[in-house]
Amino acid sequence: MTTTDFRTLADELRARRAPGFWRSRRWRLDQLDGLAGMLSQNITLWEQALAKDLGKSDLEAHITEISVVLEEIRLAKRNLWHWMLPHPKPVPATLQPAWAHTVRDPLGAVLVIAPWNYPLQLALAPLVGAIAGGNSAVVKPSELAPATSELIARLAPIYLDSRAVRVVEGAVDETTALLEQRWDLIFYTGNSRVARIVAAAAAKHLTPTVLELGGKSPVYVDASANLRVSARRLAWAKTMNAGQTCIAPDYVLVHESVREPFVEELRKAVLEQLGTAPATNAEYATIVNERHFDRLRGLMSSGTRRVGGGINRDELRIEPTVLTDVAPESAVMAEEIFGPILPLVDVADADEAIAFVTEREKPLALYVYAEDTAVVRRFQQETTSGALGVNVSLAHAAVPSLPFGGVGESGMGAYHGRKSFEAFTHEKGVLAKPTRLDTLQLIYPPHSEGRRKLLRRLFR
Repeated sequence: MTTTDFRTLADELRARRAPGFWRSRRWRLDQLDGLAGMLSQNITLWEQALAKDLGKSDLEAHITEISVVLEEIRLAKRNLWHWMLPHPKPVPATLQPAWAHTVRDPLGAVLVIAPWNYPLQLALAPLVGAIAGGNSAVVKPSELAPATSELIARLAPIYLDSRAVRVVEGAVDETTALLEQRWDLIFYTGNSRVARIVAAAAAKHLTPTVLELGGKSPVYVDASANLRVSARRLAWAKTMNAGQTCIAPDYVLVHESVREPFVEELRKAVLEQLGTAPATNAEYATIVNERHFDRLRGLMSSGTRRVGGGINRDELRIEPTVLTDVAPESAVMAEEIFGPILPLVDVADADEAIAFVTEREKPLALYVYAEDTAVVRRFQQETTSGALGVNVSLAHAAVPSLPFGGVGESGMGAYHGRKSFEAFTHEKGVLAKPTRLDTLQLIYPPHSEGRRKLLRRLFR
């Protein structure tokens, strides 16, 4: 597509909104049904594409990608009628009689830019919100997951209204050309470096953005934690998609008194879940490409390897690796890892852990493993993060009633469930006042001294 083609595409999607037929609940429900059919009727194809792109097992692909979007669709369909209703609002006595309410207007033509790590879920879950909100949309899948991108592009016109939903494949040039166009919202999932480019492009048209980013999501393991359960849950969360998850545990602040038994529990957990040769386990995903593999390999030189460490560049596999004796200023602590490497940093207590977290950028997720409720309460009250997981990691993203989004460097805006509907709509205030009795005449000039006194009493 040429630059002119992209401009025409954006203009067409905006112009076709004029009749407003997809403002109707019926059209939105039909499109949500189409999206559900696109997923459920082609499960094997999706699983094969995700295996080809990221080495995901069929079960992991189903649980973390397909089922997540299907649940978002089911929730949107159940609640759409209620979400679309006008919501009454109180009116001050000075304006009575009058009636006020809010309605949610579609934003218009929106752009969704998806990443490679969950290339199906993170392309289509935002689309659920866009459709539920009554918008037209362009979806740009990631070129780093080509099999999934091609399948989305091939199936979308079959199941969805192509007048309102379009898929554009490509890489940097195509994304750049799309960003040059005027959109009513840009929804981007990825890293903060590209997010700044997206935000700068959006600013030219005063286009609002939802930026779902990442960063280093910390974990604190308290002396009171159930070490066995904590290790099992952390091992699962860190090895899901080979650690290539924006809310994966990035590093662990572990109470120094339990560091060694915790390392041993991590070793046992990896063995239980992935066996003695994790890199050959069919349930364990691959690293997306050689560039990412080489970056991760370089980070493994920090600290002391206590678990794992095996690599296979030909097959793009890295074993789950636990590092101890990691200095806070080391390379592995300087950037988001986005891979199956888990550094441990010793802390003396919860005070030191909280200070460590709050001195750094606000994370997308923060995880606290503790049986001591006072410790949990302190983290909830004294830290800021996109989400807080207590004795569990990753799982909050599978709760569609919870908002999902970052704060500060980890993003802006949120989605999932009702938040998705709200992200893709504008809350419009409406005030209606009857003309039978014009009570506003009290305000009209000229104002006598008596009326001035009355108005001052009324508008206190």
